[in-house]
Amino acid sequence: MKKVCFIASTGGHFEQLMMLKPLMNKYESFIVTEKTDYSVAKNSKKIYYLNQVNRNEKTFIYKMILNSFNTVRIFLKEKPDVIISTGALATIPMCLLAKIFKRKLIFIESFAKVNSPTLTGRLLSRFADQFYVQWKDMLKVYPYAIYKGGIY
Repeated sequence: MKKVCFIASTGGHFEQLMMLKPLMNKYESFIVTEKTDYSVAKNSKKIYYLNQVNRNEKTFIYKMILNSFNTVRIFLKEKPDVIISTGALATIPMCLLAKIFKRKLIFIESFAKVNSPTLTGRLLSRFADQFYVQWKDMLKVYPYAIYKGGIY
């Protein structure tokens, strides 16, 4: 059975990831998200936490380096076959590791983006094996993307 890593930053990205719960239950899977002051939805799946990252903070680079080391540790421990991400910044190291180790990468662009790309989406669209958008108009931004509607 394939092992799947579901990874997202907090907030709306994580909420979108949790809409994939039926898929999580179909495979051996685990979740990676950012640690926050509020608790994420309780889940029977294994959950790993990364530092919360904001590119406008002075500690941005430091946190990304720490997250990268933590991500390598998680990746080598779990050895996922597939990585599914809804973004954002903290997810980039895991997505890049997927490509380095020749694993399948599936990226779902944010539901909040109706006609412009996210920074993470722009970067990872180059590496994703499957790249999904949730609005038909986003096919103008990512003509190679897959549109199947929203995940809500």
